[in-house]
Amino acid sequence: MISDKKSWIIEATITDMQQAMASGALTSMDLVQLYLERIQTYDGELRSIIELNPDALRIAKELDQEREAGGVRGPLHGIPVLLKDNLDTGDKMHTSAGSISLADSYAACDSFVAAQLRRAGAVLLGKANMTEWANFMSNTMWAGYSSRNGLTLNPYGPGEFFIGGSSSGSGAAVAANLAAAAVGTETSGSIISPSSQCSLVGIKPTIGLVSRTGIIPITNTQDTAGPMARTVKDATILLSAMAGRDEQDEVTLIDAGHVHPDYTVFLDTAYMKQARIGIPRYYYKHLDPDRLEIVEAAMQVLRDLGATIVDPVELPCQDTKWDSNVLRYEFKKYVNDYLRQLDASVPVHSLAEVIAYNAAHAEKALKYGQETLIWAEQTSGTLTEPEYRASLQRNQQWAGPRGIDHALEEHRLDTLLFLGNEYGSDLAARAGYPSITVPGGYAKNGVIAPGGYQTSGPQGITFVGTAYSEPTLIKLAYSFEQATRHRFPPTLTEGTTTI
Repeated sequence: MISDKKSWIIEATITDMQQAMASGALTSMDLVQLYLERIQTYDGELRSIIELNPDALRIAKELDQEREAGGVRGPLHGIPVLLKDNLDTGDKMHTSAGSISLADSYAACDSFVAAQLRRAGAVLLGKANMTEWANFMSNTMWAGYSSRNGLTLNPYGPGEFFIGGSSSGSGAAVAANLAAAAVGTETSGSIISPSSQCSLVGIKPTIGLVSRTGIIPITNTQDTAGPMARTVKDATILLSAMAGRDEQDEVTLIDAGHVHPDYTVFLDTAYMKQARIGIPRYYYKHLDPDRLEIVEAAMQVLRDLGATIVDPVELPCQDTKWDSNVLRYEFKKYVNDYLRQLDASVPVHSLAEVIAYNAAHAEKALKYGQETLIWAEQTSGTLTEPEYRASLQRNQQWAGPRGIDHALEEHRLDTLLFLGNEYGSDLAARAGYPSITVPGGYAKNGVIAPGGYQTSGPQGITFVGTAYSEPTLIKLAYSFEQATRHRFPPTLTEGTTTI
């Protein structure tokens, strides 16, 4: 028996929940109710959740009945999971990318990821807040802000510590134990950043491992969904359910043989003894002393575990002048493709109409402006501009083969080590390669970083690898996590939510 369910749920893992349900100590309905109560109590300040699923308890009841009849679909059966607000669900929840222009938009059907999770038995608890339009709306917009739900705060220091974006709500909610796990999306850093800032495990998969069908896009080149969880094992359970071939997303068909049905088989601490880990010192030069100390301490842990540390490692691309042209040019095309198929009742069906809608509702919609949307609208939307093609080629060659791959091959490395979202995640994103961040410590004396955010608070250690190297990265992240166990839950302040 579980004597105090409200305390038990804090930091409970997916495995803990499955064991409790298998023994009869808890039901899926209990889990949903416990999380709903925590959301009601604590999310008023955090604003991490934009919308709850009105059918969550009914779905949980049906899954309990299925379990009683002898059917369990797998490790996600009956587990409450949140989705970022840019993933379609063909139910009573809206999909808006945080924008009031899409506040009344219902998707016609589930995104591929949502369908996969339902098939695995997950309870889709609700939608998490996000930086509006995945932080591709304004250069001055705060991470975690949306016109539809306001500003999501970091539970470790609400209003003080950086929350990270754009999967901000997914990060804050899971860190605060408002759900078992969540799905985020990333174009460049949007899973790794909030996971690092909220002491979570975040996996940004190789482009092609997880389908993008039914996700409000920025680009076709870099977008992907990925898991955000409190442990490496929970993240791998979620990844196992999300990954797979999708005939509607051709990139998932190219190297489908790299998809593994169960990523938990790579939770192997023994591999670290043969691992070779590269230290790209060039990317540490802007770190303040507290955060540099966290990276150095992580290196020592890895040495103690038997890994070979190659320090320093140089990348041929480290002085490359990167730009945002791939995002700029692809956004117009792919967001127009998404908006065009929405129901006629939705007030916007193109990027131009979004811009016009925002201008007409400026008091609510344009707290931070929309210069990025306007900048993207100025392109042709045909992806024929030479500037776009040159930027795409630079990303695909210099971030990947002449960047990450060059370093890995030259030094026979398994991974490159970075702090949180500092440069490494952007490099991996441009290349379409995977990265995993895991809690790495807590900076007590941070500084104000470029962009004006406080660098104190949780910090992640991020492992970056080549395409489809998720199995190796999971082994390394799991070994580091088991040796350090840096994560601890935040202390929350009660404040009734209005969701």
